[in-house]
Amino acid sequence: MGFDRLIKKIKETGNPSVVGLDPKLDYVPEYLFKKFQEDDGATLKTAARAIYAFNKAIIDEIYDIVPAIKPQAAYYEMYGSQGVKALEDTIRYAQLKGMFVITDGKRNDIGATMQAYTAAHLGTVKVGDMEIEPFGSDALTVNGYLGSDGINPLLETCKTRDKGIFVLVKTSNPSSGELQDRLIDGEPLYARMGDLCEQWGADTVGEFGYSAVGAVVGATYPEQLKELRKRLPHTFFLVPGYGAQGGGAEGVAGAFDENGLGGIVNSSRAIMCAYQKEGCNPQEFAKAARREAIRMRDDITQFVKIK
Repeated sequence: MGFDRLIKKIKETGNPSVVGLDPKLDYVPEYLFKKFQEDDGATLKTAARAIYAFNKAIIDEIYDIVPAIKPQAAYYEMYGSQGVKALEDTIRYAQLKGMFVITDGKRNDIGATMQAYTAAHLGTVKVGDMEIEPFGSDALTVNGYLGSDGINPLLETCKTRDKGIFVLVKTSNPSSGELQDRLIDGEPLYARMGDLCEQWGADTVGEFGYSAVGAVVGATYPEQLKELRKRLPHTFFLVPGYGAQGGGAEGVAGAFDENGLGGIVNSSRAIMCAYQKEGCNPQEFAKAARREAIRMRDDITQFVKIK
């Protein structure tokens, strides 16, 4: 229940980090793109095939040291139906390797529409006599600012299918405070949203004390991370903003409890494009990604001791 499967992977790998697989063709080595261009030309199909091959190679290098991946749906949707297929294939392949998959879709709607998003990303659809899992992610990021009407459709699937959601609470972007820091009866809006996460997840608390309703809380706001960790004892955190956006390892330590649990820290471009930063042979891109994933793990675990 809750995020128990993810927490077990974190403990197994000794690594509270997640790799964001948010690929653009700019990130894919030219030799890899040209390999598929020979078959299909400069097409969306070529782009999607190159992206999937890129993802697959990185997964092959990190699955034993990183507990999870987080593909951002927009980076696949921008390549049309072929890109969406690459997203589906990436999810399946990572899970075959034993990784936990968080789809970063930030879905936000109510009623039947939210039920459809739930079925697509976390549940099943009925086709004739068959129940089929369209994407089959383990967790999904969602926008909770429509209130309970946008969250309730997800909760039953979380309970019955052992899935999780991450609700936007205090996001890492610079302008997040324009709304999220606004006071309601003397308390910031993000704190109220965090309280709702505790409420929504109250009957899904698992083995490690965390519910199926997590929160997105940015590494760029370390004081708020500490504040929310104390305020939300049963809410597991997804922490974006480490590295490229300015969040540091010491700051993200505030996301974790006394057992070094309670959160997972995301890095995307720094890992995918590590070969560019290193200036190494592009054919070594996946090994460079592994080196950066290890560096990130070691950086964070200086301050976060997993028990």
